[in-house]
Amino acid sequence: MGLAQIKMPQLGESVTEGTVDKWLKHEGDMVKRDEPLVEVVTDKVNAEIPSPFEGKLVKIDVTEGETVKVGAVLAQIEVAGAGVAAPAAAKQKEVGTAQPGTPAESATAPAPARVPAAAPASDGNGERGRLSPAVRKLATEHGIDATSLRGSGMGGRVTRDDVLAAASGGQGKIAAAAPAAAPETPSRAPAPAAPVRVDGAREELVKLNVMRRSIAEHMVRSLATSPHAWTLQEVDVTGLVRYREAEKESFKARHGVTLTYLPFVVQIVCDALKQYPWLNSTWSDEGVILKHYINLGIAVSIPDGLIVPVLKDADKRGFTDTVSSINDLVDRARNKHLKPEDVQGGTFTLNNTGATGSVASQPIINQPQAAILTTESIVKRAVVIGDAIAVRHIMNMCLSFDHRIVDGMMAGQFLGTVKKRLEEWTTGSIRL
Repeated sequence: MGLAQIKMPQLGESVTEGTVDKWLKHEGDMVKRDEPLVEVVTDKVNAEIPSPFEGKLVKIDVTEGETVKVGAVLAQIEVAGAGVAAPAAAKQKEVGTAQPGTPAESATAPAPARVPAAAPASDGNGERGRLSPAVRKLATEHGIDATSLRGSGMGGRVTRDDVLAAASGGQGKIAAAAPAAAPETPSRAPAPAAPVRVDGAREELVKLNVMRRSIAEHMVRSLATSPHAWTLQEVDVTGLVRYREAEKESFKARHGVTLTYLPFVVQIVCDALKQYPWLNSTWSDEGVILKHYINLGIAVSIPDGLIVPVLKDADKRGFTDTVSSINDLVDRARNKHLKPEDVQGGTFTLNNTGATGSVASQPIINQPQAAILTTESIVKRAVVIGDAIAVRHIMNMCLSFDHRIVDGMMAGQFLGTVKKRLEEWTTGSIRL
Protein backbone atom coordinates (compact mmCIF):
# COMPACT_ATOMS: atom_id res chain seq x y z
CA MET A 1 0.00 0.00 0.00
CA GLY A 2 1.12 3.58 -0.59
CA LEU A 3 -0.14 7.11 -0.34
CA ALA A 4 -1.18 9.17 -3.38
CA GLN A 5 -1.63 12.91 -3.09
CA ILE A 6 -4.59 14.89 -4.38
CA LYS A 7 -3.42 18.38 -5.30
CA MET A 8 -5.12 21.69 -6.05
CA PRO A 9 -5.53 21.74 -9.85
CA GLN A 10 -4.98 24.67 -12.20
CA LEU A 11 -8.57 25.83 -12.76
CA GLY A 12 -7.93 28.62 -15.21
CA GLU A 13 -5.16 30.29 -17.19
CA SER A 14 -4.55 33.08 -14.67
CA VAL A 15 -5.67 31.23 -11.54
CA THR A 16 -2.98 30.77 -8.88
CA GLU A 17 -5.10 29.55 -5.98
CA GLY A 18 -8.39 27.93 -5.14
CA THR A 19 -10.72 27.53 -2.19
CA VAL A 20 -12.06 24.23 -0.91
CA ASP A 21 -15.81 24.78 -0.75
CA LYS A 22 -17.06 21.34 0.27
CA TRP A 23 -15.61 17.87 0.80
CA LEU A 24 -17.83 15.22 -0.77
CA LYS A 25 -15.99 12.41 1.07
CA HIS A 26 -14.74 12.07 4.65
CA GLU A 27 -11.57 10.61 6.12
CA GLY A 28 -11.92 6.82 6.16
CA ASP A 29 -14.25 6.72 3.13
CA MET A 30 -13.46 4.52 0.15
CA VAL A 31 -13.12 6.49 -3.09
CA LYS A 32 -13.47 5.16 -6.62
CA ARG A 33 -11.45 6.46 -9.52
CA ASP A 34 -13.16 9.46 -11.19
CA GLU A 35 -15.64 9.73 -8.29
CA PRO A 36 -16.29 13.38 -7.26
CA LEU A 37 -14.12 14.08 -4.22
CA VAL A 38 -14.20 17.79 -3.44
CA GLU A 39 -15.82 21.01 -4.67
CA VAL A 40 -13.28 23.74 -5.42
CA VAL A 41 -14.05 27.39 -6.15
CA THR A 42 -11.97 30.03 -7.91
CA ASP A 43 -12.90 33.30 -9.57
CA LYS A 44 -13.37 31.35 -12.81
CA VAL A 45 -15.10 28.12 -11.91
CA ASN A 46 -17.00 26.17 -9.29
CA ALA A 47 -16.16 22.55 -10.04
CA GLU A 48 -16.25 19.07 -8.59
CA ILE A 49 -12.77 17.56 -8.65
CA PRO A 50 -12.78 13.81 -9.34
CA SER A 51 -10.27 11.47 -7.75
CA PRO A 52 -7.69 10.10 -10.21
CA PHE A 53 -7.07 7.23 -7.78
CA GLU A 54 -9.06 4.43 -6.17
CA GLY A 55 -8.49 3.76 -2.51
CA LYS A 56 -9.16 4.95 1.02
CA LEU A 57 -9.21 8.64 1.90
CA VAL A 58 -6.90 8.64 4.90
CA LYS A 59 -6.17 12.35 5.37
CA ILE A 60 -7.79 15.66 4.45
CA ASP A 61 -5.10 18.36 4.50
CA VAL A 62 -7.18 21.41 3.63
CA THR A 63 -10.37 22.27 5.47
CA GLU A 64 -13.53 23.70 3.93
CA GLY A 65 -13.24 27.44 3.35
CA GLU A 66 -9.45 27.40 3.21
CA THR A 67 -7.63 28.92 0.22
CA VAL A 68 -4.41 27.34 -1.01
CA LYS A 69 -2.03 27.68 -3.95
CA VAL A 70 -2.27 25.60 -7.11
CA GLY A 71 -0.32 22.39 -6.52
CA ALA A 72 -0.92 22.34 -2.76
CA VAL A 73 -1.81 18.92 -1.31
CA LEU A 74 -5.54 18.72 -0.59
CA ALA A 75 -5.75 15.15 0.64
CA GLN A 76 -4.05 11.77 0.68
CA ILE A 77 -5.49 8.50 -0.53
CA GLU A 78 -4.18 5.06 0.38
CA VAL A 79 -3.87 3.06 -2.82
CA ALA A 80 -2.59 -0.34 -3.78
CA GLY A 81 1.16 -0.32 -4.41
CA ALA A 82 2.59 -0.87 -7.86
CA GLY A 83 4.80 -3.69 -6.60
CA VAL A 84 8.02 -1.68 -6.93
CA ALA A 85 9.10 0.59 -4.12
CA ALA A 86 8.93 4.20 -5.26
CA PRO A 87 11.23 6.83 -3.73
CA ALA A 88 9.71 8.67 -0.81
CA ALA A 89 9.98 11.93 -2.71
CA ALA A 90 8.42 10.57 -5.89
CA LYS A 91 6.46 13.24 -7.70
CA GLN A 92 2.72 12.62 -7.63
CA LYS A 93 0.42 13.44 -10.49
CA GLU A 94 -1.80 16.47 -9.95
CA VAL A 95 -5.54 16.27 -10.37
CA GLY A 96 -5.44 19.01 -12.98
CA THR A 97 -3.16 17.03 -15.29
CA ALA A 98 -4.08 13.40 -14.58
CA GLN A 99 -6.19 11.69 -17.20
CA PRO A 100 -8.87 9.06 -16.51
CA GLY A 101 -7.29 5.64 -16.44
CA THR A 102 -3.81 6.93 -15.55
CA PRO A 103 -2.21 4.63 -12.93
CA ALA A 104 -1.60 6.31 -9.61
CA GLU A 105 1.97 6.97 -8.58
CA SER A 106 2.49 5.84 -5.01
CA ALA A 107 5.13 5.67 -2.30
CA THR A 108 5.71 2.68 -0.03
CA ALA A 109 5.84 4.79 3.11
CA PRO A 110 3.09 7.13 4.28
CA ALA A 111 3.72 10.83 3.92
CA PRO A 112 4.90 12.58 7.08
CA ALA A 113 2.24 14.26 9.16
CA ARG A 114 1.88 17.98 8.66
CA VAL A 115 3.54 20.05 11.34
CA PRO A 116 1.87 23.34 12.29
CA ALA A 117 3.85 26.29 11.05
CA ALA A 118 5.96 28.13 13.57
CA ALA A 119 5.20 31.69 14.52
CA PRO A 120 6.01 33.98 11.59
CA ALA A 121 9.31 35.78 11.52
CA SER A 122 9.25 39.53 11.87
CA ASP A 123 10.92 40.08 8.51
CA GLY A 124 7.74 39.03 6.71
CA ASN A 125 9.22 36.06 4.81
CA GLY A 126 7.17 33.56 6.82
CA GLU A 127 4.07 35.70 6.41
CA ARG A 128 4.39 35.79 2.64
CA GLY A 129 4.77 32.02 2.49
CA ARG A 130 1.53 31.32 4.32
CA LEU A 131 -0.73 34.11 3.06
CA SER A 132 -2.83 33.87 -0.06
CA PRO A 133 -2.71 36.96 -2.34
CA ALA A 134 -6.32 37.79 -1.44
CA VAL A 135 -5.62 37.66 2.31
CA ARG A 136 -2.38 39.62 1.90
CA LYS A 137 -4.24 42.32 -0.04
CA LEU A 138 -6.99 42.43 2.59
CA ALA A 139 -4.41 42.87 5.35
CA THR A 140 -2.81 45.77 3.47
CA GLU A 141 -6.17 47.45 2.89
CA HIS A 142 -6.96 47.31 6.62
CA GLY A 143 -3.47 48.33 7.71
CA ILE A 144 -2.90 44.99 9.40
CA ASP A 145 0.61 43.69 10.14
CA ALA A 146 -0.02 40.06 9.19
CA THR A 147 3.27 38.96 10.78
CA SER A 148 1.79 39.75 14.19
CA LEU A 149 -1.29 37.56 13.72
CA ARG A 150 -1.72 34.00 14.93
CA GLY A 151 -3.29 32.10 12.07
CA SER A 152 -6.29 29.89 12.69
CA GLY A 153 -6.00 28.03 9.40
CA MET A 154 -4.30 24.74 8.62
CA GLY A 155 -0.63 24.80 9.64
CA GLY A 156 -0.97 28.21 11.25
CA ARG A 157 -2.07 29.88 8.02
CA VAL A 158 -3.54 33.37 8.40
CA THR A 159 -7.06 33.43 6.94
CA ARG A 160 -9.43 36.17 5.83
CA ASP A 161 -11.35 35.84 9.11
CA ASP A 162 -8.13 36.37 11.08
CA VAL A 163 -7.50 39.64 9.26
CA LEU A 164 -11.09 40.86 9.64
CA ALA A 165 -11.05 39.97 13.33
CA ALA A 166 -7.84 41.94 13.79
CA ALA A 167 -9.33 44.89 11.89
CA SER A 168 -12.47 45.01 14.01
CA GLY A 169 -10.58 44.41 17.25
CA GLY A 170 -7.83 46.92 16.64
CA GLN A 171 -5.07 44.29 16.81
CA GLY A 172 -2.06 44.03 14.53
CA LYS A 173 -2.23 47.56 13.08
CA ILE A 174 0.81 48.79 11.19
CA ALA A 175 2.01 51.95 12.86
CA ALA A 176 3.58 54.48 10.56
CA ALA A 177 7.22 55.06 11.50
CA ALA A 178 7.79 58.44 13.14
CA PRO A 179 10.69 60.55 11.88
CA ALA A 180 13.85 59.96 13.96
CA ALA A 181 14.36 63.70 14.44
CA ALA A 182 10.89 64.22 15.85
CA PRO A 183 10.08 61.33 18.17
CA GLU A 184 7.60 63.45 20.07
CA THR A 185 5.26 63.45 17.03
CA PRO A 186 3.03 60.39 17.34
CA SER A 187 2.31 58.41 14.21
CA ARG A 188 -1.26 57.59 13.28
CA ALA A 189 -2.20 54.08 12.29
CA PRO A 190 -4.80 53.65 9.55
CA ALA A 191 -8.28 53.62 10.98
CA PRO A 192 -9.78 50.14 11.19
CA ALA A 193 -12.78 49.33 9.05
CA ALA A 194 -15.98 50.08 10.89
CA PRO A 195 -17.78 46.92 11.98
CA VAL A 196 -20.90 46.12 10.00
CA ARG A 197 -24.02 47.22 11.84
CA VAL A 198 -27.31 45.60 10.89
CA ASP A 199 -30.75 46.64 12.05
CA GLY A 200 -32.08 43.21 12.92
CA ALA A 201 -35.68 44.32 12.54
CA ARG A 202 -35.28 45.62 8.99
CA GLU A 203 -31.97 44.33 7.61
CA GLU A 204 -30.25 41.00 7.14
CA LEU A 205 -26.52 40.30 6.75
CA VAL A 206 -25.99 37.46 4.27
CA LYS A 207 -22.47 36.06 4.46
CA LEU A 208 -20.65 35.84 1.15
CA ASN A 209 -20.10 32.35 -0.16
CA VAL A 210 -16.75 31.42 -1.65
CA MET A 211 -17.80 31.86 -5.26
CA ARG A 212 -19.40 35.28 -4.77
CA ARG A 213 -16.34 36.56 -2.91
CA SER A 214 -14.03 35.19 -5.63
CA ILE A 215 -16.10 36.80 -8.38
CA ALA A 216 -16.05 40.12 -6.54
CA GLU A 217 -12.27 40.04 -6.19
CA HIS A 218 -11.84 39.10 -9.87
CA MET A 219 -14.09 41.94 -11.05
CA VAL A 220 -12.23 44.52 -8.95
CA ARG A 221 -8.90 43.15 -10.16
CA SER A 222 -10.02 43.31 -13.80
CA LEU A 223 -11.02 46.98 -13.57
CA ALA A 224 -7.76 47.77 -11.78
CA THR A 225 -5.70 45.89 -14.38
CA SER A 226 -6.91 47.25 -17.70
CA PRO A 227 -8.52 50.54 -18.75
CA HIS A 228 -12.01 49.58 -19.90
CA ALA A 229 -13.75 51.29 -22.79
CA TRP A 230 -16.98 50.20 -24.41
CA THR A 231 -19.14 50.70 -27.46
CA LEU A 232 -22.64 49.63 -28.57
CA GLN A 233 -24.30 49.01 -31.94
CA GLU A 234 -27.86 48.11 -32.96
CA VAL A 235 -28.34 45.05 -35.16
CA ASP A 236 -31.38 44.18 -37.28
CA VAL A 237 -31.65 40.39 -36.89
CA THR A 238 -35.07 39.97 -38.47
CA GLY A 239 -33.85 37.47 -41.05
CA LEU A 240 -32.09 35.37 -38.41
CA VAL A 241 -35.15 35.39 -36.14
CA ARG A 242 -37.38 34.17 -38.96
CA TYR A 243 -34.97 31.36 -39.86
CA ARG A 244 -34.64 30.14 -36.25
CA GLU A 245 -38.40 30.23 -35.68
CA ALA A 246 -38.92 28.13 -38.81
CA GLU A 247 -36.15 25.62 -38.04
CA LYS A 248 -35.90 25.23 -34.25
CA GLU A 249 -38.39 22.36 -33.88
CA SER A 250 -36.98 20.27 -36.71
CA PHE A 251 -33.41 20.99 -35.55
CA LYS A 252 -34.21 19.69 -32.07
CA ALA A 253 -35.91 16.62 -33.53
CA ARG A 254 -32.83 15.86 -35.67
CA HIS A 255 -30.09 16.63 -33.15
CA GLY A 256 -31.75 16.48 -29.73
CA VAL A 257 -30.58 19.95 -28.64
CA THR A 258 -32.20 23.38 -28.55
CA LEU A 259 -31.28 25.83 -31.30
CA THR A 260 -30.51 29.25 -29.78
CA TYR A 261 -29.13 32.42 -31.38
CA LEU A 262 -25.72 32.02 -29.74
CA PRO A 263 -24.21 29.51 -32.22
CA PHE A 264 -24.92 31.90 -35.10
CA VAL A 265 -23.15 34.69 -33.23
CA VAL A 266 -20.24 32.37 -32.38
CA GLN A 267 -19.46 31.59 -36.01
CA ILE A 268 -19.69 35.23 -37.09
CA VAL A 269 -17.58 36.47 -34.16
CA CYS A 270 -14.90 33.90 -34.96
CA ASP A 271 -14.71 35.18 -38.55
CA ALA A 272 -14.50 38.77 -37.32
CA LEU A 273 -11.74 37.92 -34.82
CA LYS A 274 -9.65 36.52 -37.66
CA GLN A 275 -10.07 39.84 -39.43
CA TYR A 276 -9.29 41.84 -36.26
CA PRO A 277 -6.85 39.65 -34.27
CA TRP A 278 -6.03 42.41 -31.77
CA LEU A 279 -9.41 41.70 -30.16
CA ASN A 280 -8.15 38.14 -29.64
CA SER A 281 -5.00 38.98 -27.73
CA THR A 282 -3.41 39.49 -24.32
CA TRP A 283 -1.38 42.39 -22.91
CA SER A 284 2.11 41.80 -21.51
CA ASP A 285 4.93 44.13 -20.46
CA GLU A 286 6.96 42.92 -23.44
CA GLY A 287 4.18 43.48 -25.95
CA VAL A 288 0.78 42.31 -27.11
CA ILE A 289 0.39 38.55 -27.58
CA LEU A 290 -1.80 37.84 -30.61
CA LYS A 291 -3.57 34.47 -30.38
CA HIS A 292 -3.73 32.60 -33.68
CA TYR A 293 -6.42 30.33 -32.31
CA ILE A 294 -9.89 31.17 -31.01
CA ASN A 295 -11.13 29.74 -27.72
CA LEU A 296 -14.44 31.40 -26.89
CA GLY A 297 -15.50 31.75 -23.29
CA ILE A 298 -19.27 31.33 -22.91
CA ALA A 299 -20.58 33.05 -19.77
CA VAL A 300 -23.07 30.84 -17.92
CA SER A 301 -25.23 32.06 -15.05
CA ILE A 302 -25.69 29.67 -12.13
CA PRO A 303 -27.41 30.17 -8.76
CA ASP A 304 -24.11 30.98 -7.00
CA GLY A 305 -22.75 33.36 -9.63
CA LEU A 306 -21.18 33.15 -13.09
CA ILE A 307 -18.95 30.56 -14.75
CA VAL A 308 -17.14 30.92 -18.09
CA PRO A 309 -16.44 27.54 -19.72
CA VAL A 310 -14.40 27.68 -22.91
CA LEU A 311 -15.37 26.44 -26.37
CA LYS A 312 -11.96 25.37 -27.70
CA ASP A 313 -11.05 26.02 -31.35
CA ALA A 314 -14.46 27.55 -31.93
CA ASP A 315 -13.44 28.78 -35.39
CA LYS A 316 -12.79 25.24 -36.61
CA ARG A 317 -16.15 23.77 -35.62
CA GLY A 318 -19.10 23.12 -37.86
CA PHE A 319 -22.49 24.56 -36.96
CA THR A 320 -24.07 21.43 -35.48
CA ASP A 321 -20.92 20.68 -33.49
CA THR A 322 -20.97 24.26 -32.17
CA VAL A 323 -24.59 23.94 -31.04
CA SER A 324 -24.01 20.59 -29.33
CA SER A 325 -20.76 21.70 -27.67
CA ILE A 326 -22.30 24.90 -26.27
CA ASN A 327 -25.26 22.96 -24.86
CA ASP A 328 -22.88 20.44 -23.30
CA LEU A 329 -20.75 23.13 -21.64
CA VAL A 330 -23.79 24.97 -20.30
CA ASP A 331 -25.35 21.79 -18.89
CA ARG A 332 -22.13 20.69 -17.19
CA ALA A 333 -21.50 24.17 -15.81
CA ARG A 334 -24.92 24.28 -14.18
CA ASN A 335 -24.51 20.77 -12.77
CA LYS A 336 -20.93 21.37 -11.50
CA HIS A 337 -19.47 18.79 -13.85
CA LEU A 338 -16.89 20.98 -15.57
CA LYS A 339 -13.32 19.73 -15.71
CA PRO A 340 -10.31 22.00 -15.10
CA GLU A 341 -9.48 22.09 -18.81
CA ASP A 342 -13.02 23.31 -19.57
CA VAL A 343 -12.25 26.76 -18.11
CA GLN A 344 -8.70 27.19 -19.36
CA GLY A 345 -7.26 28.98 -22.36
CA GLY A 346 -10.06 31.39 -23.26
CA THR A 347 -9.11 34.16 -25.70
CA PHE A 348 -12.40 36.08 -26.05
CA THR A 349 -15.70 35.97 -24.12
CA LEU A 350 -19.35 36.06 -25.18
CA ASN A 351 -22.12 36.81 -22.68
CA ASN A 352 -25.80 36.49 -23.61
CA THR A 353 -27.13 39.13 -21.22
CA GLY A 354 -30.28 39.29 -23.32
CA ALA A 355 -31.45 36.13 -21.56
CA THR A 356 -32.14 38.32 -18.50
CA GLY A 357 -34.09 40.94 -20.48
CA SER A 358 -31.16 43.36 -20.71
CA VAL A 359 -31.09 45.73 -23.70
CA ALA A 360 -27.72 47.38 -22.98
CA SER A 361 -24.80 46.58 -20.67
CA GLN A 362 -21.16 47.35 -19.99
CA PRO A 363 -19.47 44.00 -19.36
CA ILE A 364 -16.22 43.64 -17.41
CA ILE A 365 -13.33 42.02 -19.29
CA ASN A 366 -12.45 38.46 -18.33
CA GLN A 367 -8.74 38.84 -17.60
CA PRO A 368 -6.29 38.39 -19.23
CA GLN A 369 -8.34 38.72 -22.41
CA ALA A 370 -8.60 41.91 -24.47
CA ALA A 371 -12.38 42.11 -24.94
CA ILE A 372 -15.82 40.76 -24.12
CA LEU A 373 -19.03 40.98 -26.19
CA THR A 374 -22.63 40.86 -24.98
CA THR A 375 -25.71 40.02 -27.03
CA GLU A 376 -28.78 41.77 -25.63
CA SER A 377 -32.51 41.07 -25.82
CA ILE A 378 -34.11 40.92 -29.26
CA VAL A 379 -37.05 43.33 -29.29
CA LYS A 380 -39.52 44.45 -31.94
CA ARG A 381 -39.10 48.09 -32.88
CA ALA A 382 -40.36 50.48 -35.54
CA VAL A 383 -37.40 51.48 -37.70
CA VAL A 384 -36.95 53.57 -40.83
CA ILE A 385 -35.99 51.58 -43.93
CA GLY A 386 -35.54 53.86 -46.90
CA ASP A 387 -38.54 56.19 -46.74
CA ALA A 388 -40.81 53.70 -44.97
CA ILE A 389 -41.33 52.57 -41.40
CA ALA A 390 -41.25 48.85 -40.64
CA VAL A 391 -41.38 46.65 -37.57
CA ARG A 392 -38.09 44.81 -37.21
CA HIS A 393 -36.35 42.56 -34.69
CA ILE A 394 -33.52 44.64 -33.18
CA MET A 395 -30.71 43.47 -30.91
CA ASN A 396 -28.01 45.57 -29.27
CA MET A 397 -24.42 44.32 -29.02
CA CYS A 398 -22.06 45.80 -26.42
CA LEU A 399 -18.29 45.44 -26.57
CA SER A 400 -15.91 46.21 -23.69
CA PHE A 401 -12.25 46.30 -24.64
CA ASP A 402 -8.82 46.89 -23.13
CA HIS A 403 -7.90 50.40 -24.27
CA ARG A 404 -4.19 49.58 -23.92
CA ILE A 405 -4.54 47.18 -26.84
CA VAL A 406 -7.51 48.34 -28.89
CA ASP A 407 -8.59 51.85 -29.85
CA GLY A 408 -12.15 52.98 -30.49
CA MET A 409 -11.88 52.83 -34.28
CA MET A 410 -10.77 49.19 -34.34
CA ALA A 411 -13.42 48.26 -31.76
CA GLY A 412 -16.09 49.96 -33.88
CA GLN A 413 -14.85 48.26 -37.06
CA PHE A 414 -14.90 44.85 -35.38
CA LEU A 415 -18.40 45.39 -34.02
CA GLY A 416 -19.56 46.79 -37.36
CA THR A 417 -18.31 43.66 -39.11
CA VAL A 418 -20.26 41.42 -36.74
CA LYS A 419 -23.35 43.63 -37.21
CA LYS A 420 -23.12 43.52 -41.03
CA ARG A 421 -22.76 39.75 -41.17
CA LEU A 422 -25.66 39.20 -38.77
CA GLU A 423 -27.91 41.52 -40.77
CA GLU A 424 -26.93 39.92 -44.08
CA TRP A 425 -27.14 36.39 -42.69
CA THR A 426 -28.52 33.67 -44.96
CA THR A 427 -28.53 29.89 -44.78
CA GLY A 428 -25.39 29.97 -46.91
CA SER A 429 -23.61 31.74 -44.03
CA ILE A 430 -23.57 28.55 -41.93
CA ARG A 431 -20.15 26.94 -41.73
CA LEU A 432 -20.88 23.21 -41.80
